[in-house]
Amino acid sequence: MDTAEIMVTVGGLALAVFVVWYFFFSSRQTAAAVSSSGGVQEVAVTVKGGYSPAVIEVERGKPVQLSFYRDEENSCSEELLMPDFSVRRDLPAFKTTLVELLPQQAGTFEFTCGMGMLRGSLVVK
Repeated sequence: MDTAEIMVTVGGLALAVFVVWYFFFSSRQTAAAVSSSGGVQEVAVTVKGGYSPAVIEVERGKPVQLSFYRDEENSCSEELLMPDFSVRRDLPAFKTTLVELLPQQAGTFEFTCGMGMLRGSLVVK
């Protein structure tokens, strides 16, 4: 192997390590739900290359309203899946989509994009 091939190989490996770190090990912003006067727990989530906040904390037995604002046109973020709550929603670009839930059990419940690349968690206490 000559110098150019070594540089391309090292660069490719570095990029692969970065992608794995970014999607699986980078820190995620956490937000606790804010209760409205009607007792509904509300959280605004921005979808842009990921979910922000990526970890949402709510209380068990109280209604939850998640407002997903998709701030991009990336095809990966077109769909939201919350399999534990049987939720599947299309997220139109530059619009807000409401998702309403009533979590009955405590635990951590994952949500993803349709491709499984973007990940978040709903933590029910």
